Amino acid sequence: MWPLALLVVCVVFIVVASTRLKLHPFLALLLAALGYGMAVGRMPLVDVVKAINDGFGATVGYIGLVILAGSVIGVFLEKSGGASSLAETTLRLVGRRNVPAAMALIGYLVSIPVFCDSAFVILAPLTRALSRGAGISLAPSAIALSLGLYTTHTMVPPTPGPVAAAGLLEADLGMVILWGLVVSGFAMAAGWLFAVKVAARVEIDPAGPEDRAEPAAEAWRPSPAKAVLPILLPIVLIVLKSIGDFPSHPFGQGRPADVIGFVGQPVVALLIGVFLALLLPRKLNRDMLSAAGWVGEAVVPAAMIIVVTGCGGAFGKVIQQSGIAEDVKGILGGANLGLWLPILLAAALKTAQGSSTVAMITTASIVAPLLPVLGLDAPAVRPLVAVAIGAGSIMVSHANDSFFWVVVQLSKMTVKQGYRLHTLGSLVIGSTAALATWLLSLLAA
Repeated sequence: MWPLALLVVCVVFIVVASTRLKLHPFLALLLAALGYGMAVGRMPLVDVVKAINDGFGATVGYIGLVILAGSVIGVFLEKSGGASSLAETTLRLVGRRNVPAAMALIGYLVSIPVFCDSAFVILAPLTRALSRGAGISLAPSAIALSLGLYTTHTMVPPTPGPVAAAGLLEADLGMVILWGLVVSGFAMAAGWLFAVKVAARVEIDPAGPEDRAEPAAEAWRPSPAKAVLPILLPIVLIVLKSIGDFPSHPFGQGRPADVIGFVGQPVVALLIGVFLALLLPRKLNRDMLSAAGWVGEAVVPAAMIIVVTGCGGAFGKVIQQSGIAEDVKGILGGANLGLWLPILLAAALKTAQGSSTVAMITTASIVAPLLPVLGLDAPAVRPLVAVAIGAGSIMVSHANDSFFWVVVQLSKMTVKQGYRLHTLGSLVIGSTAALATWLLSLLAA
């Protein structure tokens, strides 16, 4: 029981250190890895350090460039007006009378490359304007947007959290994207139903101070087709490579298959997406590519996530080297928790410390060595584990989550309304996603 009890202590330490003590998550994870390796008493101290180095290096080597490229695409989409262009097109397709449905779909699409906090800030004025034009409360539109953003933010690469979880679990990224799109689609539908059935009962005036000002001239934006290409093409290429790797070799084994295998490598596919994102601004200039420009703005948050993910990999490697898998096997025995263990662990970490990304990274680093014991180590199942961790990391968003305050403040909600709508809504979509992932795992088993 000692290694398991020590692991629980380390998880509690990570939560307390990052919330109460305000330590950076990378430092909390690194100290937990070092402390666990030393205290468990099963490895020479030199091997503890080696495991930390190996885990950090292997993880960053797998996902570092992917996260960085995805962040660059997201910033260019945000700064160029591409996100707003996609939003307007989606509204035309869905219809302005169906504002909550449109906002849910917009959130689902935009949050694949753009952080949900930034995306909500960008789209909040549009949400207010459409709600006012439709003569409805702001509450259902804002909640449909916030929940739609959360679905792909936690389950679909190249958003950093799912990429990090896939890397730590050694899951095929293309299959994570494929399953993530499916599961997050169910979650988005649940979020939309919650918005129109529950949030619509809350009356919030959509008018804002900017509505009394003179309307500004509409800024230039890239076309919708141009805006969606940096998101869509890398996803298609990565998924095609994953399909091509099936034992049946659907694309054959000749030159075309080699080309698909090359351009479908996550790093190559995302770099192609970066090149397409550079075409989004009306006029690309050198300042945008500088350390102080758009690229610099993308590198800073990406670097932080890469470092945190690397430390998660180090923690996971130390856990793996400690031989804890055998201890878990002996204790759990026939408990048959399966996919519910990573879901519940991610949910507990999310609720306790607020960050979905940190919850995903920490959960994946703990669960990765335990996959064989849980019966989740098959190549077809690992991607579903990554998606399941993303589903758990949605539950629940409340006052310790920065996104909660973004939604509450920009939607003119009281804190009580925020808990009633956004927090409860995150539980609904997270539970829906968890259930959908579990049902898919039964088919994949």
